[in-house]
Amino acid sequence: MEKHYADVVRSGDVHRLGEYALTQESIIAFAEQWDPQWFHVDPDAADNGPFGGLIASGIQTLAIYQKLAVEAVFDKFHVLCGKEVTDVRFWQPVRPGSVITGTMTTTTVRPEAGRGRALVAYDVELTDKDAGVVLTAVMTVYIKLPEDHLGS
Repeated sequence: MEKHYADVVRSGDVHRLGEYALTQESIIAFAEQWDPQWFHVDPDAADNGPFGGLIASGIQTLAIYQKLAVEAVFDKFHVLCGKEVTDVRFWQPVRPGSVITGTMTTTTVRPEAGRGRALVAYDVELTDKDAGVVLTAVMTVYIKLPEDHLGS
């Protein structure tokens, strides 16, 4: 598949993300390695906790976003690197059985022709088919400009 450059990115572009289904096993396995808090790794204790059951780590939710973003958007462009993720907000717990999807809406495209790149910002929204919005954030990445835009 031919990859695109930043010159085709437009503010207002909406990208639909694929889906990712979580299981109790995937939540526990992730949390045991990266966020071993009891409400992520111990279903019995979590049942009696403030969330009424096991929940995924917010870090896992961000990792799911990144996977879906790469598959739906970033793999289609000459992405140079991520710059930052800001305004991250976790709206609802993500639970076993959750099916996560979402959108990325391009909000800003700022060419840096002398550097051969554009800074592109996206508003991110992840949703669970049953619970609604689970995460919002702003993600910025650098995407390469085509050679004929260099020095412009």
